[in-house]
Amino acid sequence: MTEPFLRWAGGKRWLAPKLGPLIKQTLEGTYYEVFLGGAALFFNIAPERAVLSDINEGLIDAYRVVEEFPDELIEALKSLLLTKKEYYRIRNDRPWNRSERAVRFVYLNRTCYGGLYRTNRKGDFNVPFGGGSRTPKPLWEKGLLQAASKTLQMSDIRYQVSDFQEVMEQAKSGDVVYCDPTYARTKREQFDRYNNNIFRWEDQSRLAKTCYRALDRGVLVIVSNTYCKDVRDLYPSAYRICIERNKAIGNKAKNGNTGLEYLIILDPERRRRVWKTIGNIERIKKPIADL
Repeated sequence: MTEPFLRWAGGKRWLAPKLGPLIKQTLEGTYYEVFLGGAALFFNIAPERAVLSDINEGLIDAYRVVEEFPDELIEALKSLLLTKKEYYRIRNDRPWNRSERAVRFVYLNRTCYGGLYRTNRKGDFNVPFGGGSRTPKPLWEKGLLQAASKTLQMSDIRYQVSDFQEVMEQAKSGDVVYCDPTYARTKREQFDRYNNNIFRWEDQSRLAKTCYRALDRGVLVIVSNTYCKDVRDLYPSAYRICIERNKAIGNKAKNGNTGLEYLIILDPERRRRVWKTIGNIERIKKPIADL
């Protein structure tokens, strides 16, 4: 399995070994990942055809450059200092071409606090310097970037900078769509910011409706989301599995805390036996408490 080259808060490295093989065995067409992030599921599956999309243009630029110019990217990263002063100089920079933007994106991702991606209302990246062990060196010392490039090159990939709905409407029977929207809390008014946009409750509702339309076209749709009653109610007829994850946000990467997430599966073939290997499929006996 190829390891993601980006550090991504809320990423699904922990889930990919369980979910990836199941997606691979059911995938007949194109694999879609519409909230790309660190792309842990994509790298686990390594599909023949994929659509990788996100509203974050800088993120998509980084993937394109990793695929096409891994050696040049590594050399550029090696030339940068691993200091607080250098970090803020690069954070304040606004490079004009794709390659330079990719260098900036990957450098900041590997050296910022906690692998977070956060911007202000103007869209400016504003995560502070991480320090400590935050460094891009594993990209070349462990071969992470070269391995990621090879996996990307092996797939027939179409990249798209777009809202999730526009991309998901393209999926057809036999395709698989994986959705990992940004989320932080369990209250409707508290879903998280990404870029200069906020992923609001209205977007959660729009996502669910888009998922069900895709299901009607014969698309297998899988959604990771926060564990709460409001989310559950958006997917009344889906397979819903409550899974436990370890939290690893910020410099206290192993803090012993755990959290609950929903894995929501809309399967046109109703392959219950396949999905229950991940965990118990929920039977609603009593309402979920607002956590």
